[in-house]
Amino acid sequence: MIYTVTFNPSLDYIVTVQDFMMGIVNRTSQEIIFPGGKGINVSMVLKNLGCESTALGFMAGFTGKEITRLLEKKGITTDFIHVKDGNSRINVKLRAQKETEINGQGPMIRSEDIRSLYAKLDQLKEGDTLVLAGSIPDTMPESIYMDIMEHLKDKKLYIVVDATKDLLMNVLPYHPFLIKPNNHELGELFHTVLTNKDEVIYYAKKLQEKGAGNVLVSMAGDGAVLVTENHEEFQSKAPKGHVVNSVGAGDSMVAGFLYGYGKTGSYEEAFRYGICTGSASAFSEELATKEEVETLLGRSVEE
Repeated sequence: MIYTVTFNPSLDYIVTVQDFMMGIVNRTSQEIIFPGGKGINVSMVLKNLGCESTALGFMAGFTGKEITRLLEKKGITTDFIHVKDGNSRINVKLRAQKETEINGQGPMIRSEDIRSLYAKLDQLKEGDTLVLAGSIPDTMPESIYMDIMEHLKDKKLYIVVDATKDLLMNVLPYHPFLIKPNNHELGELFHTVLTNKDEVIYYAKKLQEKGAGNVLVSMAGDGAVLVTENHEEFQSKAPKGHVVNSVGAGDSMVAGFLYGYGKTGSYEEAFRYGICTGSASAFSEELATKEEVETLLGRSVEE
């Protein structure tokens, strides 16, 4: 079973405004509302691909109830902890001449809420996959990713981490199965700017030296790179297509990789599924569907 954890879920409110102007009343020409958060995105894409998962995390207030309702409407199993104080975030994404985002803060997460999460994680069984993804509320300890991996170190789990900076670096000694920085985030970890796939591979291996198993690096329109725990290296261009919405593309790549690996047991095939699933989401208004992914899989995306 795959479990995803989203520490700071959101209700994403996406509005399109033609000729947006500051200081006046603007009218929307289109509105979309859907659940957001990196782990939640992974669960939604897995569901689209026909793979079950359980979404874990923290919810609060009326927005938390709506996020849960929307996910369950999609047939996704949820097991959220509903906290007492505050509301789950509303993230506003404004599409106008320039795309602008305003992200909410999220609820108060208390120590007893974290203990409740640990109690749920204690139920995971050998061979399960746990996806830890995204930012954390500022009311939670900055060490939470590392703390969870320390807590679970004796369980034989496949742990995936999709996070940035110290959240990512601090978990490497616990040997995560998969990490997925993008090329900019990878460069930031080593205080450099990466300009080509050879440089990406070099620094991906540096993360392996620090403890990572498989390192999957997304590079937007330039494709992606995978360095595996078996010392294999894979590179791919991105499939050709018109980018409609890049939000969730990286999360979709993680979902596609896990689906492909679970289906085939091959890192090369998992990589192909990851590339095509991430691209399918980027080419769509919403997250990738199985049909869209299979269409891209039918094309050659290898260099």
